[in-house]
Amino acid sequence: MGRPNRMPLSTTLSDAALIERSWRDPEDFALLFDRHAGHIHRYVARRLGDDTADDVVSETFLAAFRQRRDYNTARPEALPWLYGIATNFIRRHQRAEIHRYKAYSKMGGLPDADNAVEQALERASAHAVRRPLTQALASLKARDRDVLLLVAWADLTYEEVANALSIPIGTVRSRLNRARAIVRNVLGSTDPTTEQTS
Repeated sequence: MGRPNRMPLSTTLSDAALIERSWRDPEDFALLFDRHAGHIHRYVARRLGDDTADDVVSETFLAAFRQRRDYNTARPEALPWLYGIATNFIRRHQRAEIHRYKAYSKMGGLPDADNAVEQALERASAHAVRRPLTQALASLKARDRDVLLLVAWADLTYEEVANALSIPIGTVRSRLNRARAIVRNVLGSTDPTTEQTS
């Protein structure tokens, strides 16, 4: 029987509350998937491509489901945790990711826009930046690239990145500074991550 006269759980409960409910009612975890699978898929697809993203998203949510009792329910938002799990699976595909960046560098950049109009505008305005950017991404150490892309593409704060990767916030800062220095060196004064603050 449904829940009459009640808001759906997907809109009324925090991520932490959904995870906690899933300890008793595992099917409630599907609501977390509904909320965040699109975000995780877009992030992984930018790093590894659509074909691999489907598999990584599935692996991410399966791992999250298995680890749900270990989730810190003091953190109401689970998206950083999910990005951290996805990043661990992305690392398993590191060679493919670097190969992808090198290939895009030869082609002129990353195809990350959602539609053809945006892609055309981005190509016109950012073509000169994209090729060197993909070369810079390929040259970064995996741990520095993870931090940079969680900040730049997933829009996580330094604290969220620290939580996602289980590293101190000072390590996030040093890895991000190192990655930004490499990107800045390649791009000149352009730094695509300067909008994010701690």
